[in-house]
Parts: sequence; structure tokens; C-alpha cells
Amino acid sequence: MQVDSRKSKLTPPELAKSWGLDVAKILKWIRSGELRAINASTDRNGRPRYLIDVTDIALFETTRTVQPPTPRIRRRRTDPSIIQFF
Repeated sequence: MQVDSRKSKLTPPELAKSWGLDVAKILKWIRSGELRAINASTDRNGRPRYLIDVTDIALFETTRTVQPPTPRIRRRRTDPSIIQFF
């Protein structure tokens, strides 16, 4: 992520621009609670002004990393003509 090293908090449009996403996607993650942000608005009942801490961005990135799929165990087909005795 290319972010100005002097800033400790980013706005959703700044983060969306650095990730190449739409701002609505960032706001969706904030509203769902996946991405932590603070509301810096002076009016609590008005439009929210979200600020996202750089450490919260790093935490979000680590939780969203892609894990390789678990390998599937392939089972051999049993031949119906063979009777197994145990």
C-alpha cells in the first residue's frame, strides 16, 4: 500500500484510491465492522466523517489475506465385482 508515511489516519476516499477500489466498498466494510474507523464528524446526527488508522488498515489486510485451498483427498472408486472381507 502506498501511503504517505507522515499520516497516521486516512479517509475512505484516500484508502479507496490507494487500493484501486470504489469508496462505497470501503464504507461497506466500515459499516459492517470489518474495517475499524472512527467518526470524526462534529455533528453526531449528521453525515459521518470516517478516519481509518494505519494500524487498523494493516490488521484488516492480514485478516483478508488469501489462504491456499486445502487439498482434496481423492477416493478411489470401488469395483463392484470385488468383495472385500475384513
